Amino acid sequence: MSRRGRRSKQHDAKNPAASLAGAAKVSATLAGEVFALVRQLCTPWLRAARALAQRYLEPVSSVVSALGFVVAGTAVLLWILGAAFGWQEALMGAFMATLLLLIAVAFVLGSHDYKVELDLNRTRVAVGQRAVGALKVLNQAKSTSAAVVMELPVGAGVAQFRIPQLSAGKDYEDLFTIPTHRRQVLQVGPVRSVRQDPFALLRRQVKWTGNYELFVHPKTTVLDGSSAGFIRDLEGMPTRELSSSDVSFHALRDYVPGDDRRHIHWKSSARTGDLMVRQFEQTRRSHLAVALTTNLDEYSAALGEEDFELAVSVAASIGLQAALDQRKLEIMTQSGPVRTASGRDMMDGLTRLAGASGRRTLTDVVRSTVDAVPGVSVMFLVTGAGTTARALREASKHVPFGVRAIAIRCGVGLQPAQARIGELNVLTLGQLDELGLMLRRAVA
Repeated sequence: MSRRGRRSKQHDAKNPAASLAGAAKVSATLAGEVFALVRQLCTPWLRAARALAQRYLEPVSSVVSALGFVVAGTAVLLWILGAAFGWQEALMGAFMATLLLLIAVAFVLGSHDYKVELDLNRTRVAVGQRAVGALKVLNQAKSTSAAVVMELPVGAGVAQFRIPQLSAGKDYEDLFTIPTHRRQVLQVGPVRSVRQDPFALLRRQVKWTGNYELFVHPKTTVLDGSSAGFIRDLEGMPTRELSSSDVSFHALRDYVPGDDRRHIHWKSSARTGDLMVRQFEQTRRSHLAVALTTNLDEYSAALGEEDFELAVSVAASIGLQAALDQRKLEIMTQSGPVRTASGRDMMDGLTRLAGASGRRTLTDVVRSTVDAVPGVSVMFLVTGAGTTARALREASKHVPFGVRAIAIRCGVGLQPAQARIGELNVLTLGQLDELGLMLRRAVA
């Protein structure tokens, strides 16, 4: 044996910990390879077993409750113990558990031949309004149907309707109302009949209808023309600012060197003997953009959710007024643009909007808005009370020159106020009803 080999063996003998660590590493590697091989071989079998379980066991698991599984398992265990050890008590308990299951099965057996109709009077309501609906059940069987309980899921809740016995061809109709307290999209339906035993061991459900989406739109307030005084269109809503070239003719004035000769009114010039030039009133483009931040960090820490709801209502009110006046409108948030093809699309999009904390701020939304709407004429920056003056100043830097910008800070309970940060007009709102008055002050 060489000297190097003897030294290696002597070193390993003196360092048993190193030898054990090496052996453990090799064992772990082998175990990982074996586990990967077993997993690769067993995956198809596991998938097949899962598919079979879903096919054959899901109908059972959808009917048997957790308590029902406990009772069934207890019955099996007691039957085994009673048969193996001759325990009369175990056999008696197994018999009682089995009897309970058989009684429960008797309650859920049977079927109904119903025709069920679910009708919502309106699928879109505002916060605070009640959605009215009707549930109609027709017995299509040739015999009298037994009484049954119908369930109607509404969002996270469930409404129950007790349908009495119905003779052949008879129907039953029940009206219901859905109160709305906050902006959301509620899933209404499907209507399902429920058969359940008194012990809650088995529960059988049959779906009879599809489901509806109930849009609970944000609250809005009406803005008249004076409230949005700067919202002008190109087809003839002039401003008080005079211009030497526009589409709205105002008056004639004397010619001044430098005026465009195309605007000389030759007939009046010939009559007066002096050159007369047409004077126009400047009109504004009517392309509105609303930059609405959904970052809850920019709202107050105490009432962030409520302030955000107020901000959504402000954006919805401005958007509805623009839609009524047939103005072009774009609404941008951190998650992207809101559909504004129609007033309904806009309200539906704002209803689905959710606030969350994140890195993107109002400045990012303004930047995205400017990129998406190059022809914007008026921009609203809708944010919360947590947005500082410095953040507003930073956001206003991205507003193009010549575009009128108004920031609206929303904070429930705040006193209405108006301020300026450079060219940016900043309005503070404490409640939605103040929006019209504050906009009138802003354009006064």
